[in-house]
Amino acid sequence: MSSEDSDFYGDDEVMADLKARVKAFDVGAWWAEYGVINTPLKVQARKQEKKAVDVSHLHNPYAGMEYAWQLTETIEDFLERVPPASTDETPENPWIWVCNPYINRKKKGSADNQKIRGGEDEAPEEEGADLPSVVEGGMERLHFASEFINACKRTGNQPALITRECRKAGVDAAKDILDLAKAHHVRCGKWMLFCTAFQVNEIWEIIAKATSNNELGIAAKVAPRSTVDKRTERLICVYTNDFSDTKDVKRVAERLKQLGVIQARGKPLYYKPDVYTYLGISSGNPWEIRASIYDTTSMLKKA
Repeated sequence: MSSEDSDFYGDDEVMADLKARVKAFDVGAWWAEYGVINTPLKVQARKQEKKAVDVSHLHNPYAGMEYAWQLTETIEDFLERVPPASTDETPENPWIWVCNPYINRKKKGSADNQKIRGGEDEAPEEEGADLPSVVEGGMERLHFASEFINACKRTGNQPALITRECRKAGVDAAKDILDLAKAHHVRCGKWMLFCTAFQVNEIWEIIAKATSNNELGIAAKVAPRSTVDKRTERLICVYTNDFSDTKDVKRVAERLKQLGVIQARGKPLYYKPDVYTYLGISSGNPWEIRASIYDTTSMLKKA
């Protein structure tokens, strides 16, 4: 029996129907509808395309760090790899990092802040920064302020006068420290944002994408899940290049507001220069120096 006589393909009616369907088949329409399916070949091709992306003109001070975004991965892959809500902190990884790849900074491992206890995880340093001189000079200035304040309290003057003079000593010390830091290129600072563990993935995704896309500052970090305390809030820091560049500091704050991170009736964000962290200046310090130098309520207030 020849193939033409075989009923393997069906009787005449079935074959006529099949031929009609073949004739009416629209290849272009089918491809438009089903061409987006992620077949194994397409997935492999996309991976090869990713590998071929040229990143030689980009920078990453956190290259090789487990909890940091790498230029060889997409920001989406990074966010999926280390989501802060469910990623545990470790001694080697107390923060999750993302850099602005369009700004060149020192590699984290070779920066001077790695030698300062408590300052190891501040912003990546700029080239030419002289952090040792700033720390030495800043500590001397604080020591001088402490001596003046202690002497002032022993004068027996009116309490109001003593309070005023002591506060002025702290203000003067803060100004000198900021001037010293600026002169020696230790100029980074950060907007500090607190959010709940339930919000952290969503807010971090917004900030990480904007940072990697050159929309915010030089870097950002978020606290992963603590294995020690049961804190309900997570800290996110958005770093800017220069605390004295109020125009840029304000620009970053405005962009954070546009991104929905700063709520109109929510808590304000505060901005702290890294030099304060290096010198241990926090809230409640003995010099009564404000731990932050800007806040979004004042900076974003309409004229």
